[in-house]
Amino acid sequence: MSLADVKPREGTQGPSRRSFLKWSAVAGTATALAASPAVFSGKPGVGEANRAFAVEGVEDAETFWSACTVNCGSRCPLKLQVKEGQIIRVLPEDTGDNEIGTQQIRACVRGRSIRHRIYNPDRLKTPLKRKEGTKRGDGEWEEISWEQALDEIADKMKELLSEYGNESIYLNYGTGTLGGTVARSWPPAQTPFARLMNLLGGYLNHYSDYSTAQITSAYPFHYGGWVATNSLDDAKNSKLQVMFGNNPLETRMSGGGELFVTQKTRKDHDVRTIVIDPRYSDTAIGLADEWIALRPGTDAALIAGITHVLISENLHDQAFLDKYTIGFDEDHMPEGAPKNASYRSYIEGKGEDGIEKTPEWASEITGVPASVIRRLAREMGTMKPVAISQGWGPQRHANGENQARAVFTLAAILGQIGIPGGGTGGREASYGLPMVYPFNSTENPVKTSISVYSWTDAVERGAEMTATRDGVRGKDKLDVPIKMIWQYAGNALTNQHGDINRTAELLRDDSKCELIVVSDIQMTVSARYADYVLPDLSTAEQEDVIQEGSSGDMGYTILASKAIEPLFDCKSIYWVCSELARRFGVEDQFTEGRTQEEWCEHTIESSRKEIPELPSYDQLKQMGIWKKKGESVIPLADFREDPVANALETPSGKIEIYSSQLADMAKTWEFPEGMAGDKLTALPEHVDTWEGAVEARTNKDYPLQCIGHHYKGRTHSSYGNVDWLRDDAHPQIAWINTLDAMKRGIKNDDVVIIRNDRGRIRIKARVTSRIAPGVVSVPQGAWYNPDKSGLDVGGSVNTLTSWHPSPLAKGNAQHTILVQVEKA
Repeated sequence: MSLADVKPREGTQGPSRRSFLKWSAVAGTATALAASPAVFSGKPGVGEANRAFAVEGVEDAETFWSACTVNCGSRCPLKLQVKEGQIIRVLPEDTGDNEIGTQQIRACVRGRSIRHRIYNPDRLKTPLKRKEGTKRGDGEWEEISWEQALDEIADKMKELLSEYGNESIYLNYGTGTLGGTVARSWPPAQTPFARLMNLLGGYLNHYSDYSTAQITSAYPFHYGGWVATNSLDDAKNSKLQVMFGNNPLETRMSGGGELFVTQKTRKDHDVRTIVIDPRYSDTAIGLADEWIALRPGTDAALIAGITHVLISENLHDQAFLDKYTIGFDEDHMPEGAPKNASYRSYIEGKGEDGIEKTPEWASEITGVPASVIRRLAREMGTMKPVAISQGWGPQRHANGENQARAVFTLAAILGQIGIPGGGTGGREASYGLPMVYPFNSTENPVKTSISVYSWTDAVERGAEMTATRDGVRGKDKLDVPIKMIWQYAGNALTNQHGDINRTAELLRDDSKCELIVVSDIQMTVSARYADYVLPDLSTAEQEDVIQEGSSGDMGYTILASKAIEPLFDCKSIYWVCSELARRFGVEDQFTEGRTQEEWCEHTIESSRKEIPELPSYDQLKQMGIWKKKGESVIPLADFREDPVANALETPSGKIEIYSSQLADMAKTWEFPEGMAGDKLTALPEHVDTWEGAVEARTNKDYPLQCIGHHYKGRTHSSYGNVDWLRDDAHPQIAWINTLDAMKRGIKNDDVVIIRNDRGRIRIKARVTSRIAPGVVSVPQGAWYNPDKSGLDVGGSVNTLTSWHPSPLAKGNAQHTILVQVEKA
């Protein structure tokens, strides 16, 4: 048989020919897999369950509605075709059309390969316990029964609660499944384990998230709370769209995201678009008329240079600033503010640093030519309405809070807030359904919380952590360290956290954190560092209501049915937490007498009170998905119309470019000595940071800035072990600029070592002019895989990142890294 003869059956979703040859050589059945060890073994894709092309007669397959529920911001419906208990095809949903608001919601390459995630060699099959005498991460396990696992976990929890109290129990950040009602890992307060712990006296919570820590903390001081920008379909009303690090064609690339909305809007209305980003991203290619490359962590400097031109040429909206803001100029400052502390004084060099923020000054920091800065400012000042937005990359820096606030400030200086075609400078909003979450209605009795990124500190030195030094909220300090970590459907225990080598070493010491439980569908990097691993169900193996679907001006909900029976000895998170609740004597309060399916029905019927036209549970079960066309979202339109009646929740009720709160906090907060950038500023100033753009030009050992861009083959680390994506469609490759590669003798596809004092990774190089000189980008989320020498051959960017947090949010500054690159 020739290679040309090896192909999937007509119309089926089959693997590549190379993969077919690899897989077809291996015999296997679902029965054989059920008898194999606790995780699948062998090459990816091995087994009858994954070989859709081997199943004839799909016409008599049964079709079930399901969904891809990973953390990409989208919630894409899928139609699973099932025959003889196995998923044999994955089809996109087929309702809707090609118009914004009624569009078909087509899943991306990740969702379409979901079979390879469900039937994966890493799939967990039975509860596992770390063997006595071994360390976490050694990979030494024993298979145990569910009864033993839950008995021992409950007993240890009781011991820790008795000795250390409820603040010693920590629910770690995880976003491996979200959007559902019962099987959800984020937000933490809405998860099944949180519901259980609330009945037991509570748990130590975290605030913010790895995606948005800095911008989340910046918002209250500027706008009084979270404020998105206009939905991206509203760009039809714009004359100019400027995106700071916003990349919807990759980060929201599915039908449930914003890829379709942005492309359709561009096609129909041809709005001029400028993308400002260190990378020439797919959004810059597919949407933009112009790409402006700048050095990472310098957006606030660029905006200062732009503002200098706007002020000098009277292109700013003074009337808007006078009416709606505090802190732009000396005539509109809060009481008690020092002289020359306004943003205008900062720009004009009258402030404390005495430096005029000219385009030339900004150019030296950002790498953007001064002539481009002037032209950009004039375009924004004259082409109105102008939509200013930012992604979440600019804020994921050591100075990220100021980066975010600077983009907000630019939107105000241009006067474009609260109008069609304008924007607030945040990330895009979208229309959503007001669904109800009755399962998530309990409250945490413990009011103490730490930054999402501070849990490693809380394990290492919890009782030393304070409000003014470490960002503890709810009280002045922690009393106890973290003694138990619960990680559900998340890989942030190691893979998505900073400085993985240091994190792994901390976790190996079980005298510090005494109990780690990971519940997931497969043996992730984080699961390797658990004491107990509990095999979870995929979305296809259980029923759930996927509530949070939204895209542009359309909202939708999905009732994901159970398409297949649970594989092996896997159990739902609802069952697991119900069983733990029984061991603590609170099962009745936890379940309220409902099964998971009854909670789904209760959710739909409760939501119909808010959405009368929402189909009934039985109707939605047949339909699979229900969509509603809404309208473009224009945040702060009411504030713009009447800023007194609709005052913001800031001290002044206005947009605060100068924050008196931050000015006061700057006097009392404590920071370590010798770390550039560790300070709070009342204005959205550019701050030079540790391992930032300025240091890169003088650091001889590590002269390149490194960022970690989101990747089409993974959502963070989800789908990171899927063979189709990892080996074929989207292999792990680092981007390096042509000039930087030439200096190092690196050619395209050379294997390179990227290193700093925290770790080393081995990865192929993509030599390209699509990234700014002096910058390297490593696709984030690759699974950490160190060899015996400690070299990470998996290529995880977090082998290189730091625990050191940003100053205000205490957030993950995972784009602030300096490295060296050399040919392997």
